Amino acid sequence: MAHSVNLIMRLMMASCSCLVFFFLLPARHIASGAVHNITTSEPLFQNQTLVSSGQTFDLGFFTPDGSKNQYVGIWFKNLTPSKIVWVANRDSPLASADRSAKLSIGSDGNLKLVDGQQNIVWSTNVSVQSNYTAAMLSDGGNFVLQDRNSIELWASFDDPTDTILLNMKIGLNARTGERRYLVSWKNNNDPSSGNFTTGITSETPPQLFTWNGSTSYWRSGPWDKSTFSGIPEMKSSYYSGFDLKQDPQQGTTYYSVDSNNNSFLAYGFISPEGILAVMIWDYGSESWLKNWAAPSNSCEVYGTCGPFGVCNALNSPICRCVKGFMPRVKEEWSKRNWTRGCIRETDLDCQNTSRSALTQVKKDVFVPMNQMKVPDSAEYLSKIKDVGGCQSWCMNNCSCLAYSYIHPVGCLVWAKDLIDSEEFSTDGQDVYIWVAHYNTGMSTQAKLIISISTMLGIVSVGTAIFGLWKWRASKRGITDKTGEMSLGNAWKDQLKQDDASEFTLFSFSSLLLATNNFDATNKLGQGGFGPVYKGMLNNGKKIAVKRLSSSSGQGMEEFKNEIVLISKLQRRNLVRLMGCCIEGEEKILVYEYLSNKSLDSFLFDSKRKAELNWDTRFRIIQGIASGLLYLHRDSCLRVIHRDLKASNILMDEKMNPKISDFGLARIFEGTQVLLNTHKVVGTLLVFKPSCWNYQVN
Repeated sequence: MAHSVNLIMRLMMASCSCLVFFFLLPARHIASGAVHNITTSEPLFQNQTLVSSGQTFDLGFFTPDGSKNQYVGIWFKNLTPSKIVWVANRDSPLASADRSAKLSIGSDGNLKLVDGQQNIVWSTNVSVQSNYTAAMLSDGGNFVLQDRNSIELWASFDDPTDTILLNMKIGLNARTGERRYLVSWKNNNDPSSGNFTTGITSETPPQLFTWNGSTSYWRSGPWDKSTFSGIPEMKSSYYSGFDLKQDPQQGTTYYSVDSNNNSFLAYGFISPEGILAVMIWDYGSESWLKNWAAPSNSCEVYGTCGPFGVCNALNSPICRCVKGFMPRVKEEWSKRNWTRGCIRETDLDCQNTSRSALTQVKKDVFVPMNQMKVPDSAEYLSKIKDVGGCQSWCMNNCSCLAYSYIHPVGCLVWAKDLIDSEEFSTDGQDVYIWVAHYNTGMSTQAKLIISISTMLGIVSVGTAIFGLWKWRASKRGITDKTGEMSLGNAWKDQLKQDDASEFTLFSFSSLLLATNNFDATNKLGQGGFGPVYKGMLNNGKKIAVKRLSSSSGQGMEEFKNEIVLISKLQRRNLVRLMGCCIEGEEKILVYEYLSNKSLDSFLFDSKRKAELNWDTRFRIIQGIASGLLYLHRDSCLRVIHRDLKASNILMDEKMNPKISDFGLARIFEGTQVLLNTHKVVGTLLVFKPSCWNYQVN
């Protein structure tokens, strides 16, 4: 219980470090008076501001620091530093010395910005049936022109500059050619159109893109009907107001972040340097805090590793080739110039033979890449409804380079070079690359001879070793009526006596296949018991495979204890054990796969702990406490975990905690509340005095 209290206290006291984003425009606002609407008879002059009803936004004239130009824009009212969220005349500035400019409604009912010489600098330029119109500013930051019946004729939300506000849409209409894109400022003091543009693509599924001119600079990955699959932070966010609506019939695709009650202030914008950032106002510190930004590292810049290259920001070097591929120019690759990417080591068999021959030889294989931001330029196959059909389609089309089945979107295939692939530490998708299985260049006949010879050699050596082992065993008198009883069979019998007979027993060969022979690239972590690997069963189910090391301190008693306990305990805050494997010396536990790994990977990481905002922390604390309450009071068995720590709290894709590792747990009798143990168990925790130095405001 002490470990439980310590974990929860540490979680509550760990601070959420957020960075203040410093690119916020200092500007000189000219206005001094406030009005609430603009009409034909009441224009907006330079010494006035148009104020939203809830005093959230101002619209008026401003001059950026160090500039000789004057603009009309919208900014958050009474917040410092100021942030201009919309500019009317960004590419047609007024001279700052012009003191006679005004924003008015003309005789045709349109909004017009005129200079001191009565020249029209900017206009809404819409078709208006009547000149009885008025303009007002909503509390959401939308500047609206309405007729006498309050019908909206024009809105600033339909003509964005560099910023998206809550409930504002960006996107496009492929039929009409309308594009609502964010366009960066030229620099910090010049709101004219800059080099970077952010918008939504019209493909299915859509992606969020940032372009530098006409060149791709960053992309979000495909929309998976709730988040962008290439932004893992969206899945762990407590906020769920992301919305993307696509209408193929109308040719429209629009993305927005909805807020029903406007209970917080936030905005997203594209900076002059091409950084797409989301800012949230913190009422405690009275400052803007950066909630998210991209690109945040070299791997997020589009195409860093070139075609068929994979980027991982945690590796050094960050780029590698897909399996079955090699650098196109090794000299450039060694100098960390990866933009020309990789090429195949060996051509696919289908490029030389018919598909029927390929089916017989089965030389080409799919190589899985896990936790990926899928490559760009995917083709969506809407009629294919499962991963098996997706694989079959790719196998029967030689032009297919890879496939991925994204739930709940469906089947994506690639016929173009795989570009902008990134490997994540959590979340992401599985992508299967079509590669040549053999890269030796030998003929099929030679490979067949070598394979048969190798197999015969292995069988001969194995038979000899088995015979020697039987002879030595018989000398020691350890045979029974049917011969030797393997250690694995003995364990199975013991487990049956402990009521785990209904548990799924996996074969060792099936787990070898699921984990790609326990490949190091599938390794999730290493504990005192041994390594844990990510795997995938034939039905596409992801699993976590805990392989007990021979040098582990965890023995048969702890192994059985974990199986029996978890098979009897069912709770959403306890990790689910799917089965086990007991063959020879192998003792393996198979769990459900939890994409966000363990809690310690967040708490003790200087970057990832910022993802744990207080709402998330409180939800995690509640989940852990709920799991402990179930173990201590509500379950059919009264259980004390005895090794509860951050590394034994696993997190699912929605950051819900699940208690794991019951090898050291003890079972109490139904009414028993005290129990003496005969050995020290658990993990030694060392607390530093500095850990307790915190302040509560």
